[in-house]
Amino acid sequence: MTDDVVNVAVVGAGAAGLTGAIVAAETLAKAGNPGRVLLLDGAKQIGAKILVSGGGRCNVTHEVITPKDFFGNRNIIRNILAAFSVERTIAWFTLLGVDLKREPTGKLFPTTDDARTVLTALLARARRAGVIIRPDHRVTEVSTSNAGFLVRHSHGATQASRVMLATGGRSLPRTGSDGFGYRLARGLGHRVTSTAPALVPLILDRSMFHATLSGLSHDVEVTTVVDGQEVDRRTGSLLWTHFGISGPVVMDASRFWTLAMNRDAQVDLYGNFVPDRTSEELKEWFVVQATEHPRRSLTRTVAMLVPDRLADSLCRHCSCDPQELTAQVARRDRQRVLSTLARFRFPIERDRGWNFAEATAGGVPLEEINYRTMESKLVSGLYLIGEILDCDGRIGGFNFQWAWTTGRLAGQSAARSLVAAKGPFTAHDR
Repeated sequence: MTDDVVNVAVVGAGAAGLTGAIVAAETLAKAGNPGRVLLLDGAKQIGAKILVSGGGRCNVTHEVITPKDFFGNRNIIRNILAAFSVERTIAWFTLLGVDLKREPTGKLFPTTDDARTVLTALLARARRAGVIIRPDHRVTEVSTSNAGFLVRHSHGATQASRVMLATGGRSLPRTGSDGFGYRLARGLGHRVTSTAPALVPLILDRSMFHATLSGLSHDVEVTTVVDGQEVDRRTGSLLWTHFGISGPVVMDASRFWTLAMNRDAQVDLYGNFVPDRTSEELKEWFVVQATEHPRRSLTRTVAMLVPDRLADSLCRHCSCDPQELTAQVARRDRQRVLSTLARFRFPIERDRGWNFAEATAGGVPLEEINYRTMESKLVSGLYLIGEILDCDGRIGGFNFQWAWTTGRLAGQSAARSLVAAKGPFTAHDR
């Protein structure tokens, strides 16, 4: 049995959990009531998800954050995000000793280009604040008790006055976020909406030509259609891989595909390789090219619009001879090529799965949380933060901003509620 009685127990030592624990401990100390804040994590090494994020560089946040960058109840998301702006986030990391730099995409990374810089700074701040960090302490159950909560874990049990669930979702389970937190939340009376991989690459049918394009990246407009209705349209960089497609535009669109597949809906993903031209403009352009450059090959003409390798592959995909002279291309073949350029249906076989997903779509409904404090509306003294909630952001540092913000709100709120409690300052002050 370890840490029999604490004021705040935080379950999960990822971005949200570390932030929540640090802020809770520092808020208590500032109020002149230093309390016991315990951080429990099932992994032997804390912070694996931080270390692998952003290609090992950790995309801490983005220069501009709006509710439109997230999916979920955007009215609630707006109110939560307002509590901790990007500017305040940057200032906080500066205090932690982590200077950030902006890249052309708007993403903010540590100037060291090393995710370990971020994790080391968070752990150091937590220790200075007096947070008790317990890796290899997998929580198996959280229940209410007369003293507040009883947190059972692999080394015994702990009584806590306040509890934060920061267990993550189901993405990258090898880092510790295997979805067990949803069971803890359900055990305390919360609902959990259907979950699906988000920010995940997509695998294409083996008959496709993607393997020959592996490593090629270019801008594409991607449209997702579910049961005949367009649900998402976005433009960005698409990356062809040996297994299918990836890149920011695909990763962002993937949640719509995976959620639709979860409910057995008919879902299709289309790519427009020439988003800056309408269908009519594309037809007129081709006619002009055939007139002015009649002896240019079809593939060279198409390559004026898309990368060379893709041009050749698309011609072959349309059963057209890439070397046929543009002026000699039959109208039917020309129409097939142009239609493929403007609305190419990706033959998706499946998503790449939780081991490659960077976020989780779905989770505990935001409507069950007090957005001012992150406290549960169902269980007093319980706080839910980070990816366990039904909110997922697009790629680019948005999910980390959600983690820092919700962790900060919960840490402050839990500590302030303890300070306001009457009587001796112990875990029994709930």
